[in-house]
Amino acid sequence: MTETGDVEGRAGPPLWWARRRDAVWDVVLGGVSAVECAWEGVPFAAEAGLPTTVGVLFGFVVGATLVLRRRWPIAVVLVGIAVSPAAMGFLLAVVGMYTLASSEVPRRITATLASMSLAATFVVMYMRTRGDVEADPTLVVVLSVFVAVALTVPPVLFGLYIGARRRLMESLQERADSLERELSLLADRAEERAEWARTEERTRIAREMHDVVAHRVSLMVVHAAALEAVAVKDPARAAKNAALVGDMGRQALTELREMLGVLRAPPKPAPAPVPAPSFVPVAAVAAAAAAAGAGGACGTEDGPSLGELEALVGQSRAAGMTVEMLVHGEWAAYAAEVEQTAFRVVQEALTNCHKHAPGARVVVRLAHRAGEVAMQVENGPCDGKAPEPGLPSGGNGLVGMRERVLGLGGVFVSGPTDAGGFKVSAVLPTA
Repeated sequence: MTETGDVEGRAGPPLWWARRRDAVWDVVLGGVSAVECAWEGVPFAAEAGLPTTVGVLFGFVVGATLVLRRRWPIAVVLVGIAVSPAAMGFLLAVVGMYTLASSEVPRRITATLASMSLAATFVVMYMRTRGDVEADPTLVVVLSVFVAVALTVPPVLFGLYIGARRRLMESLQERADSLERELSLLADRAEERAEWARTEERTRIAREMHDVVAHRVSLMVVHAAALEAVAVKDPARAAKNAALVGDMGRQALTELREMLGVLRAPPKPAPAPVPAPSFVPVAAVAAAAAAAGAGGACGTEDGPSLGELEALVGQSRAAGMTVEMLVHGEWAAYAAEVEQTAFRVVQEALTNCHKHAPGARVVVRLAHRAGEVAMQVENGPCDGKAPEPGLPSGGNGLVGMRERVLGLGGVFVSGPTDAGGFKVSAVLPTA
């Protein structure tokens, strides 16, 4: 392709014409007008006392100016007005006035030139017919007015109509192009939203899997280590620890099955789309449907609640950890996502205590306040007596807790304490 959009090897439109067809059409009109004016130049030369060759050549040049009508329409009309006393340039005057009216020339200029052409035609027609002694003066005036109006008004009106129609089509084309660009932009945004929703859902699933597996497996490793230590010395305690390991494994499997069941559940059928009058609602509905399809599993699982914190703390105590739980305020039922997030924060904090602070004293605080619920898990320094469980750390525990809390508009703070321990605090709005 060339810079003008034409295929290489094919010449584009010449000079000022937008299309080759326009150039050919104007050359044909110019040729016809040149022949007409050259023919009319013969009587003009006889009347003016000039050689016939001069009259023909003059008419030919005047008629050929019609080729310039798209480039200089005002000049073509002025030439037509100038040669009207010579009674030549009929096609030149009509086509020139049409081109002027359909162009982008200001309307005041078009009206002025149309008035001049009308007056010139009337004067020339009147002067040429009044010499007839048999003609009625009134008839001469009426005939002159009729000819002047017939040669000037129809071309002007038709040109104004064509120009308005052309501008309307250009406006509609620009609007269609704008709508197409906007539609493409909305489609891109819908795809971005859908991708964002899929990413959020993958992150949520990974967070749930981490919380479920990490805590249960950590407790299983702690119990297995205790079982190994007391298997020979205290068979009864070893059996108890073995039973606890089995319970932890079964609970982990149960929670994993529940989560996988949610993921494998068929999505609910979407309502039938309502036909939209324009593209904007369609794109919005597509974006919402994509986001809903990607995040459809969100909120479909019940998950743990604050009522299970006692059991969670009891499991850590059974694993040998010294845990104290303090509850302040009146216990109330909150939204499922609030209770699930609060439970997961405490669960992950206790898991980190098992991993990184064996033998440390842990305090779990839960406070019910007006419009919010706060939780804090704080451990002291390790006593140095308990063996390291050797649990691997993925480095995503604190990140997942922070994402959960901030996702509900809460506040999350974690860091070491002055006493050498570690503290995790979170505040969740209940509304």
